[in-house]
Amino acid sequence: MVEPIPLKRTLAYLDDIPVDMVKGVGSATRKKLEAVGVGTVARLLLHAPRRYLDRNQLFDIQAAPIGEEVTIGGVVERFDKIHISRGRTMIKVRVSDGTSTIDCVWFNPYKKATVGAEVLLGGKIELFNGRRQMTNPDMQEYGKVDSLLMGRVVPIHPSTGGLPLAKLRASMINALQRSLPMEDVVPADHLTALGLVDRSTAFMNIHFPNELRDVGPARKRLIFDEFLRIQMVFKAREHDEYVSRRGVPNVETGELTTQFIAHFPFELTSGQHDALESIKADMVAPTPMHRLLHGEVGSGKTVVVVIALLASVEGGHQGAVMAPTEVLATQHYLGTEQILRDAQMAPPEEDPAAGGTASLFGGQDPVTRPVRIGLFTGSRVTVNFIRGDVSRSQGLAWLDDGTIDIAFGTHALIQEDVAMRSLGLAVVDEQHRFGVEQRVQLRAARDDGAVPDLLLMTATPIPRTLAMVQYGDLKVSSIAEMPVGRVPVKTTAVAEGLEADRRVDEEVATHLAAGGQVFVVCPLIEHSDKIDARSAVSESVRMAAALPNARVALLHGQMSSDDKAETMLRFRNHELDVLVSTTVIEVGIDVPNATLIVVRNAERFGLSQLHQLRGRVGRGDQPGTCVLAVDASTGDADARISAMLESNDGYVLAERDLEIRGQGKVFGESQSGATDLRLGDILRDADVLDSAARLAADAIKNDRNSVFVEAVLDEADRFLGFLPEAVEAGVEL
Repeated sequence: MVEPIPLKRTLAYLDDIPVDMVKGVGSATRKKLEAVGVGTVARLLLHAPRRYLDRNQLFDIQAAPIGEEVTIGGVVERFDKIHISRGRTMIKVRVSDGTSTIDCVWFNPYKKATVGAEVLLGGKIELFNGRRQMTNPDMQEYGKVDSLLMGRVVPIHPSTGGLPLAKLRASMINALQRSLPMEDVVPADHLTALGLVDRSTAFMNIHFPNELRDVGPARKRLIFDEFLRIQMVFKAREHDEYVSRRGVPNVETGELTTQFIAHFPFELTSGQHDALESIKADMVAPTPMHRLLHGEVGSGKTVVVVIALLASVEGGHQGAVMAPTEVLATQHYLGTEQILRDAQMAPPEEDPAAGGTASLFGGQDPVTRPVRIGLFTGSRVTVNFIRGDVSRSQGLAWLDDGTIDIAFGTHALIQEDVAMRSLGLAVVDEQHRFGVEQRVQLRAARDDGAVPDLLLMTATPIPRTLAMVQYGDLKVSSIAEMPVGRVPVKTTAVAEGLEADRRVDEEVATHLAAGGQVFVVCPLIEHSDKIDARSAVSESVRMAAALPNARVALLHGQMSSDDKAETMLRFRNHELDVLVSTTVIEVGIDVPNATLIVVRNAERFGLSQLHQLRGRVGRGDQPGTCVLAVDASTGDADARISAMLESNDGYVLAERDLEIRGQGKVFGESQSGATDLRLGDILRDADVLDSAARLAADAIKNDRNSVFVEAVLDEADRFLGFLPEAVEAGVEL
């Protein structure tokens, strides 16, 4: 006997009811539904149709427009199952409606159609060899469509593991009849203000609309719910981790940063100034900073970070910068060391006052004394006031007593033996390559209960909508401007192969003759029998032979840390001419004299990667050139290469990349492919996303523990797959 569902129902309550409680769903059907993630009544209701066949708006085959989604009806004249090759089959059905005929084809499907049966077809009509054709259309026989849907819009639900659509629709009808009316999680006054229908209306009209125009408002409401869950998680996490916590006291006078800016050889852009103002305001606020800094390749993010670190030092605290690789951490250290020397703020080597008495915490004025920095990686510790490497124990002692003002490093900065006297600002570069726990470890290096400021940094421009659903708990600063005088990198493409070798070698020789240096990037380290692509090892050998007078070197991730650091330093000092590498040089590598980058098998790289690689050149006085050597590629790869040739604007390319790859998983490690958003699209539904973000922010601000907030967080826990630790009761970060 099926137990009745109570009159007062919520979506969360329905998520506790197994799907086999629905009439007509037995054990076999339940297994098929569970296989596609539909294990409860709530998840059955959330299994929305992907399209509809509208019986109210049937087109004649002859009059149906080419290239548009339409619904047509007719009688099956022929049904053929054609074997193509190697077990592949094609189903071909010819349908006539008296005005004309159309061929419908499906590849490798389980499809049946009875000759003489009346059918509905939904899809896009195309011309093939002069005949009208539909490829993989939705097809329903009139006699097999539920009687409740006769004369109405027929929903076509996503695949359910081979479960017939008619059976799924019957189960859905029963579930709706027993689940509606449903108690709404969003208060009625908010729904009215936002122009949204209630949940009961939304679920009924998304599954069984009387007319197609009923679908839009229903879909909008369910999309709003998806975005609201995500935004409520972010706003709750922001409140719990930052708004409600005590920050590090930081009174910044501006003298040290003013001195630095006055000696910096370039004028800061307005974008850099805006980012700095926001960051400094966060740093002197009573609550800890939680901000993301992103921007165009070469837009000067590193300088902004250095100034923020100096502000922390001036406030009487230390700074730390964690990067995902030793190459990038070393680059940050060397770059900052050079900037401090240029600004006359670096200590002399063999500083006689290297002990703790010369630290901030020994009474030294941070404005008048040199700024001391250190590099901590798995293989070495280096400081800017002692010549040569020092022992890890000595470096850790200087961190602990405050001698080192700013520490740069990799995961070595978050080991158990690392202690800092007073960490004020933690910076995480390329933060997406670290886990949440690792970021928390870095900024938790205090024992007084205060939470250090946290600045996340990425060299990848992020579309606003993507930032909202990936970093919704962060304030965001963007630097879109390029420094004055920066010339866009010239980008060309060439077909991969022997001709490409000749053209690449000529281009390399030209740049070397002009005094420049060259990056050559390959997708593989060594040759693979399974992947037909250039390897860095073989390409370095080939180029050394083709250019006997050039100093060619190899760089890849499997080299030892010392070898990688030595190779990069030699290239930076122009002791090498050509650096053949993998994507280890993708971000953060700054060699102003590099004027050419060649990317072999460019079709194997993502659009963001390609733009980051292109950003490695043209950073000095001379313009840069990027050559993309492309092999036979897919449609997506062609789109990426075309985008690279059409634009140098990282923000334009970020939007294009989002369109090409899809919005990806909002939560979790994957950034493309399947999505946690069942219906929403962050580009198409940006206005709905904005509305959800505003409502979530207002709700958290007004009452973090309200029934409304807790109800939405409960749904987020259920339907987003996990609830981030920061919003779980009692979790201390």
